Amino acid sequence: MDFKSSEQYGSEQAGAPVARGPRSEDVLPATATTAVKVVIVGGFGVGKTTLVGSVSEIRPLTTEETMTQAGVGVDDTSGVDGKTSTTVAMDFGRISINDQLVLYLFGTPGQERFWFLWRGLFEGALGAVVLVDTRRLEVSFDVIGRLEERGVPFVVAVNSFPDAPTYPVEELRTALDLPYSVPILPCDARERGSAKDVLMTLMRYLQTLATTQEAS
Repeated sequence: MDFKSSEQYGSEQAGAPVARGPRSEDVLPATATTAVKVVIVGGFGVGKTTLVGSVSEIRPLTTEETMTQAGVGVDDTSGVDGKTSTTVAMDFGRISINDQLVLYLFGTPGQERFWFLWRGLFEGALGAVVLVDTRRLEVSFDVIGRLEERGVPFVVAVNSFPDAPTYPVEELRTALDLPYSVPILPCDARERGSAKDVLMTLMRYLQTLATTQEAS
């Protein structure tokens, strides 16, 4: 059943028009011909929700809940002690790369107890972005392992935090045990331009993989 808010009811009573249906900025462009599913993965507190929110051209769907005592001793919050909320299902956003290509973004929950949701989120995904925090690289190991097991191509984006140490790309590649072909790039998940650069890097990487497969 559709309920009116008090503001809507008052406007109708006054004869003012009431906006109905989706906002214009939420409507998929008529020129769009290709839609691609991309997952944003990473450990707890690495910035997945922030990235989806900063780059999405529609109002992002988030499932953040306040962290409670129920997570004490269950969730590993080392290095992110000040975090007060967490994703419990997924984040969702959308961005148009050009007039024809649209990316649907699905951000995964970072805590291990919610990893059972990943299987469904990975279904149909063309590629993934792995967000990492150099203060806690170890939380990315299992994430990358799961992507490799499922054969999902990915790029690694090193999110910048004020107190995070910086390392040369090749040192990070060695620490994460990644082949030379996997792109690694810095990013600021808060900045739309930076987040979009990450997604464009993923698209170029996927195109390179497809071209290589066609040639072989």
